[in-house]
Amino acid sequence: MAKPGLDSPGLGCGLAILRDDRILLCRRLKAPEAGHWTITGGKIDFMEASQDAARREAEEESGLSIGAIEFLCLSEQRIMADRQHWVSLIYVTRDAEGEPGLTEPDKLADTAFFPLDALPSPLSVFAKDAIRALRAREV
Repeated sequence: MAKPGLDSPGLGCGLAILRDDRILLCRRLKAPEAGHWTITGGKIDFMEASQDAARREAEEESGLSIGAIEFLCLSEQRIMADRQHWVSLIYVTRDAEGEPGLTEPDKLADTAFFPLDALPSPLSVFAKDAIRALRAREV
């Protein structure tokens, strides 16, 4: 059976969660891009709307309750080091309640809000695309 992202391009989603000019980032433990900081996200399940998947993944990974979200950008990640290929729909929200926690310690090493002008390194391709799109909106 083909594995999405490994044997063929996978379809993913992400959610840039903003609060007080800061963005929530999570440090990945596993490929793709282990050790990189990224926005919440993951695979879209069969017959699941991408917007619903972005909300689900964000709630699972952060412990936050997510309200209204809107489309931000499309991201294509071809990560040669991990031999993975993903096409992801990225959304954005300022409507998140609660405090983020480390709810998936087997997948993520840390979760925190960062000012958009003081981001940690290294950033994932996924996060770079989301941040680029957020900055383009400000112009």
